[in-house]
Amino acid sequence: MQALRFHAAKDLRIEDIPAPGAPGESEVLIENRFCGICGTDLHEYAYGPIFVPKEPHPFTKAHGPQVLGHEFGGVVTAVGAGVTHVKAGDRVSVQPLIMPRVGDYYAERGLFHLSSQLALVGLSWHSGGMAKAALLNDYNVQPIPDSLSDEEAALVEPTAVAVYACDRAGVTAGNSVLVTGAGPIGILTAMAARAAGATQIFVSDLNDTRLRLAKEALGEVRTINPKSEKVGDVVRAETEGGVGCDVAIECVGNEHALKACADAVRKQGVVVQTGLHPGENPLNWFDVTFKDIDIRGSWAYPTHYWPRVSRLIASGQIPARKIVTRLVSLSEAVTEGFDQLLDPAGRHLKILIDLSR
Repeated sequence: MQALRFHAAKDLRIEDIPAPGAPGESEVLIENRFCGICGTDLHEYAYGPIFVPKEPHPFTKAHGPQVLGHEFGGVVTAVGAGVTHVKAGDRVSVQPLIMPRVGDYYAERGLFHLSSQLALVGLSWHSGGMAKAALLNDYNVQPIPDSLSDEEAALVEPTAVAVYACDRAGVTAGNSVLVTGAGPIGILTAMAARAAGATQIFVSDLNDTRLRLAKEALGEVRTINPKSEKVGDVVRAETEGGVGCDVAIECVGNEHALKACADAVRKQGVVVQTGLHPGENPLNWFDVTFKDIDIRGSWAYPTHYWPRVSRLIASGQIPARKIVTRLVSLSEAVTEGFDQLLDPAGRHLKILIDLSR
């Protein structure tokens, strides 16, 4: 079957590889429908290997070359004898986190995403979404409601990241929320904040095109370009009492964006770090203490989020499909997908690979 595999930085190849075999006792074989190109995939392409193991992964034993893709869904074609929650013909979304189910401190407490042996479909597993089919563990395959489209099934994973960030922040009805970064995760986070009841939303980004796309996707939202306006000043000027926002969520992985969050949030507000930083990031810790603020990390998502996030998308409360700006075939994925998303002009948000084309 055809698959897109990562070999090294700037070395992605469309290759013919053996199709997965029949599923084992607790495995599920699916025909992939749509797969999103994630920022993590872009980082692997530009600078990797980062998460793709150079040596066999300690739990899955996977290593490169790696079939990419962890934001995807499809249709079940076969199940192992021990699988009862899905059957052939079911439409599904893939929850891509893989980890020991027993013998792991966090997994045994239901905190599977915090396992020290965590692996990921499409990065450290023998299968991925950028192929015609994938063989997965039963817990990686989640049925979806009829009202969720095949394209939206591929958006559950990034939306789960956004919903968890808002949960970590404690976003609630009537809150004012700043999101730094108008990429796919940033816009989805703003959508999730609105679904949680936020009534005032600010989105900052250095790219005016992305700010325009954010307005198109979100409707009434205050966009800020830090090149022309100071984020904290705008937020304070437009929030009740001039004190700043209740919550600030950093979705870039950028030093200046995090500092803007700490500046813009009110006293006793909450800052949530979602973007992955490449190195150390010095903050003004006097201000952190003086403002009595909380700073929290937000890593991936609890694996049980899939039904909840699927319902949020299917109901329209999180209109995730609005972040998709292009569909490409697998054969076009590198030049019309990865390369386009790495273009500094930033003309696209989320590009999905249509595996049926």
